[in-house]
Amino acid sequence: MDYDQTLEFLFKQLPMYQREGKSAFKKDLTNTLELCRVLDNPHRKFKSIHIAGTNGKGSSAHMLASIFQEAGYKTGLYTSPHLKDFRERVRINGEVISKKSVIDFVREYSEKFSHIQPSFFEWTVSLAFHSFANEKVDVAIIETGLGGRLDSTNIITPDICLITNIGFDHMDMLGNTLEAIAGEKAGVIKKNIPVVVNNHSGERLAFQSKADSEQASIIFGTDVLKKDLPRFASDLQGDYQKENIRGVYLTCLEARKLGWKITDQNIQKGLLGVFKNTALRGRWDVLQERPTIIADTAHNKEGLTVVLQQLLELKGRKLHFVIGFVKNKDVVTVLQLFPKQAEYYFCQANIPRALPIEELKIKANKLGYLGRYFNTVNEALFAAKENQQPSDIIYVGGSNFVVAEII
Repeated sequence: MDYDQTLEFLFKQLPMYQREGKSAFKKDLTNTLELCRVLDNPHRKFKSIHIAGTNGKGSSAHMLASIFQEAGYKTGLYTSPHLKDFRERVRINGEVISKKSVIDFVREYSEKFSHIQPSFFEWTVSLAFHSFANEKVDVAIIETGLGGRLDSTNIITPDICLITNIGFDHMDMLGNTLEAIAGEKAGVIKKNIPVVVNNHSGERLAFQSKADSEQASIIFGTDVLKKDLPRFASDLQGDYQKENIRGVYLTCLEARKLGWKITDQNIQKGLLGVFKNTALRGRWDVLQERPTIIADTAHNKEGLTVVLQQLLELKGRKLHFVIGFVKNKDVVTVLQLFPKQAEYYFCQANIPRALPIEELKIKANKLGYLGRYFNTVNEALFAAKENQQPSDIIYVGGSNFVVAEII
């Protein structure tokens, strides 16, 4: 198979949560453990930092990777989902793995994995771990895909765990209370492994109890006073990144205790060079000026609340929203966060999980959001551009998939 055929195999023949949703999520680590057994357990051959959370885990992972790179460490980075290119999920020192690496891995192991019947995500996790071991990275920054306790990445024994926060997302799989969701996220806490919980959202006991049971030291970001934190800037411009920086800094302090040589200068340079070092996209991503077009992948209540607050602080500038959502989301709750006084261009991303435009129209109309409706993201963005003035702001978001189509 060539590269396109290899991706076709991964995307179409295997369950893929990114496209199919809940039906592709396996609540079991057995497959991943068996895949890694076939690969001679690559996850035991490199040091790692494990990151879970409802919001901010992707940004935090890229920040940490950038910092470790600035400190001179060969750094692996595993994140999901990708926006444009599958290989975004697996990077080493900021560079995506080669197409040849993907082709060779699938060619060599498709038959050996066939009896396991892995999901798309299980394939990608095993590919990442295999790549990091082969490339002999000094450290790998590993982001969970969904939840924590039963996420495929949770077979690693990291140096440190970082839990960014918890909020209401993926409730059909993680539970419909913050306590239940916190319990799933806390599942990444391992015996004697230090953990940073940046924002516990009132569910402190769930994390403390798990840490106590595992004899793991725990630091809560909300206990740290602002005066005790250095002021770090970042090239990531969203206001929500300030909270992410706190969790990242506390994780770096834990890394120092374990012998990692990371200076405050490394941290500052890493935070200012996230885009340069890791090519992160889709977080308050300013695509152009006059008119300003901002793309952001925030897609749940907690994430969108902060993003919309920052938008509304840009007073005196007319807002245009190009938005679409996926199925199985509480779209009503999310939509009500948006201001009524704005122009709306509702759209449907080109994936099976996208909320059909007719369903979105019904929900939006019931809530009093009037706008225009488009079958594609690009049609909606084109209409917004046609209807704007140079001082206006066009915001594109609602889901990763809407953002991916216009970056």
